[in-house]
Amino acid sequence: MEIEWTVTKEENETLLLKSFLKQQHISKRILSKVKFQGGSLKVNDQAVRVREELNQGDRVSLVLPKEDGSQQLNSSHENLDIIYEDEHYIFINKISNVASVPSSLYPDHTVANRIKGYIERKDYFHQTIHTVSRLDKDTSGVMIFAKHTLAHSFMDQLFKEKKVYKEYIAFAEGTIESLHGLIDEPITRAEDSIIKREVHPDGKVSRTEYWVMDRFEKATKIKIQLHTGRTHQIRVHFAHIGHPLLGDSLYGNEKQELIKRQALHCHKIRFMHPFFKKEVTVHAPLPQDMEQLQLTLKK
Repeated sequence: MEIEWTVTKEENETLLLKSFLKQQHISKRILSKVKFQGGSLKVNDQAVRVREELNQGDRVSLVLPKEDGSQQLNSSHENLDIIYEDEHYIFINKISNVASVPSSLYPDHTVANRIKGYIERKDYFHQTIHTVSRLDKDTSGVMIFAKHTLAHSFMDQLFKEKKVYKEYIAFAEGTIESLHGLIDEPITRAEDSIIKREVHPDGKVSRTEYWVMDRFEKATKIKIQLHTGRTHQIRVHFAHIGHPLLGDSLYGNEKQELIKRQALHCHKIRFMHPFFKKEVTVHAPLPQDMEQLQLTLKK
């Protein structure tokens, strides 16, 4: 994988290659991999050191070393719904009841296992799995995987700068009166559980913005945007305001039978592509169980 840039700078500006690469968000870790694992760094097709001074119009090229697959991650050839792919990223529509990444409870057939099986079948140059975003096991929708370490680094930077728009659709218990709201409540791990989270003054800053899309007799359909990314954030916040998500046995009503998992779906992701320099929007349509839930609520 080769990435190339053309240098632009002010007439009297002194610009070192090291500074230029930092401007492009190329980390020291990536440069170390390039240096010691078989990549290359060139200016105008000549190998150079990072303290090289650059001129207007210089061509800087970075070749990433090959990334081998992890022997600790098993391949799976279970179904994988790919909704967007280019030479840098794979976006998939995750179904519910599938874990994002392996754990002691779910060592195989997670989305990451399936991605490994997919890139092996495709015989891609880079075989390492780069999981950029995750979803809870019973949450459906858009997940992001990067095809190489630089793509992963760039997307992480976009998330840190809050330049990735993620939109969720959910169904919550009861009638949410306000058409629009911002839940700004800190979240931390619950003392009596390694899984549950709770709103607590000593928790981390957590902000969830929502818009009411539709109201039913005993439920509300909502569009949600996360301004932070805490574990179980949406589920915790709506339970905290008295409207747990339908189907959420951990934070809500275990006895309801309208849907067999939390009614939460990552519907859309929008971002400025760090390589193509254009806006990309990826949609995952509402899954069948949530479509059926909506029909049932309308009756």
